[in-house]
Amino acid sequence: MSTTAITAAATALVAAATVGGTAYAALWPQSQLFGKVLVASDNPHELALTYDDGPNPAATPQLLNILAAHNVRATFFLIGRFVRQQPDLTRQIATAGHLIGNHTMTHPWLAWQSTTRIQQELSDCNAILEDTLGTPIRYFRPPHGARRPAVLRAARELNLIPVNWNVIANDWTPVDAATILTRIQRGIARNQSRNRASNILLHDGGDRALNANRLPTVEATRQLLILHPSERFVTPAGWL
Repeated sequence: MSTTAITAAATALVAAATVGGTAYAALWPQSQLFGKVLVASDNPHELALTYDDGPNPAATPQLLNILAAHNVRATFFLIGRFVRQQPDLTRQIATAGHLIGNHTMTHPWLAWQSTTRIQQELSDCNAILEDTLGTPIRYFRPPHGARRPAVLRAARELNLIPVNWNVIANDWTPVDAATILTRIQRGIARNQSRNRASNILLHDGGDRALNANRLPTVEATRQLLILHPSERFVTPAGWL
């Protein structure tokens, strides 16, 4: 092989590795390459239930009832435009003692947005949440977990702590409660084998519109709480 061919091949490999590394840093939820993201503690008996894309009148009230019955606090990452439509339900979540976080105003893939759009998505969501609740918001989950340095910088400017996950149930797709529960259980077992807590990503809403059917997630939550009475359910606030 000629020197020119070797150089071309090496350049292509470096480019591929760079693209792959960038994609990993932007999309892998536990990656810390672009900056610190809160995921989980080293206590394998701690479980954090986190719910994205609410508030959703078709599922959130039922979920709140189940959590209350088991005296469990969860975390809700809310979409600003839904908060604007459902202020009373948003306040109900907070009154029940759950942690509320910023999930942007309209749920875009932030990693591919302009810096201006990123800042607007986070600041507008923070504004509507704080106006509705009357308290500061400290936590933020990027939609799809997607971020780049500009996303994390915008979060820091608002004193927001980015939070991702290490258990995913893919419950935004049509799926039954038993399948969701199995996926959660597998994730918890994997994390416990690694002496890690579990930060469980679930959805009480859908990013496209209100009234998404998330009742299978509600039922999976009920069953999970019955099956894990001895585990410690926490919020990411306890992992700082």
